[in-house]
Amino acid sequence: MKRQGFDNDKYLSEQSKAIIERAKRFGNKLYLEFGGKMLFDMHAARVLPGFDPNVKMRLLHKLRDQADIVLCIHAGDIERKKLRADFGITYDVDALKLIDDLRSDWELDVAGVVVTRYDEQASVDQFLRRLERHSIPTYTHRPIKGYPANLELIVSDRGYGANAYIESAKPITVITGPGPGSGKMATCLSQLYHDCKRGIESGYAKFETFPIWNLPLKHPVNVAYEAATCDIADFNLIDPHHLEAHGETAVNYNRDVEAFPVLKRILERVMGDKVCYQSPTDMGVNRAGFAIVDDGAVREAARQEIIRRCFRYQCEYAMGFATQETVDRIEIIMEANELRLEDRAVVGEARGAAAGARRSSGKGHEGVFCGAALELADDTIIQGRNSPLMHAASSVVLNAVKHLAGIPHEIPLLANSVIQSIVQMKEEVLDSRNASLSLDETLIALAFSATQNPTAKVAIQKLAELNSCEVHLTHMPTPGDEAGLRRLGVNLTSEPNFASRELFMT
Repeated sequence: MKRQGFDNDKYLSEQSKAIIERAKRFGNKLYLEFGGKMLFDMHAARVLPGFDPNVKMRLLHKLRDQADIVLCIHAGDIERKKLRADFGITYDVDALKLIDDLRSDWELDVAGVVVTRYDEQASVDQFLRRLERHSIPTYTHRPIKGYPANLELIVSDRGYGANAYIESAKPITVITGPGPGSGKMATCLSQLYHDCKRGIESGYAKFETFPIWNLPLKHPVNVAYEAATCDIADFNLIDPHHLEAHGETAVNYNRDVEAFPVLKRILERVMGDKVCYQSPTDMGVNRAGFAIVDDGAVREAARQEIIRRCFRYQCEYAMGFATQETVDRIEIIMEANELRLEDRAVVGEARGAAAGARRSSGKGHEGVFCGAALELADDTIIQGRNSPLMHAASSVVLNAVKHLAGIPHEIPLLANSVIQSIVQMKEEVLDSRNASLSLDETLIALAFSATQNPTAKVAIQKLAELNSCEVHLTHMPTPGDEAGLRRLGVNLTSEPNFASRELFMT
């Protein structure tokens, strides 16, 4: 049973108070750089059990009369179709989804969308046109040659001054983006430059959850941040500027520490003697560490997240998305923290299910034997395995909801005629090479069966209880399995093995 390690209400109270106090330090305007995910911050929810993945939006909703929202996205991320892994959607689609979610669920709107490092890419222009046709203000900021070293150019009308100015009416402007490297800080600094030219007093601060500055450097929560950013080679360190200025130990990450001397010089040129920051930690407004109520719970949750990241990078490497250097970095982190892949409880169970499928197939049978395991909230682990009619992911989900509903294993949820009909259609009509049911197809078949089978209807009502459960597969999920597992909201890992010998998985 998972223990709660984080107090959302305490965090919300302390964080909103800190932001308002920071805004009061500056005259008319505070540009607040929002790091991490604004909505559905699943990394934070996984490493801080009890953390509401939408607590930042609750915070903004509380400050809605005082804050505008501006969304930044790096043109290169749009062009190369960078993915947000937890949703399986590209960053530009994530930006559109965020705008929709802000409007429909939180009654908030964006003051504008800024595409940074814009270089007239065709895919970016298409994205901008789509926004403009929905009456969303758009802005483009081009790369500044010599950034960030050439201060004479950067802090001039040919640098920040050449960027479009973003109009916003409220005293706090939240600058956010779908991921790291979106250009949020540069956008904030550009706005400060324009405000200075216009005679408007304004300031800058950073709101970033990780690393948590007042936890130890090697605390698993901070190490989990390093694990999450192995692909961009981020690492944590003691903030030397903070230690020198205040004699106080604080944790920050390499890019902020390395950039601070230049950033401080830029701020001094733009803001003059109003600059009050002596370190990158000073710039931050982060009260997350003060809302941890069970350190043991968050330590264990963070260790499990490190293992999940290791599996993810191994799979991304197998798919050609990650480099060997990324895999090497996560394996070094695993070794340094004395972690093994098998420390994830569902791993051994899934491997056991695959071995069972192989044993039951009989001698001489060739094929890919896939196993799955799902850990329920009460720590019960359910197994599933593939068959000619069903994927392992489908099997484990059906077995899990049967267990939760108290349905005997021998009672089928799906009528055999329904399964056979779908398999036959896939083979004979759709000419599919893989006729067995993916999880997506299984969930649809379950919904159809529920119209005539009361037992299936009871099972469907238990699907919601799978949210946040741990799942492991002995193979990388097919698109249909991945989509179904994502909709169920499970924490998924898989071995870097292909579920089929075919190059194209369906």
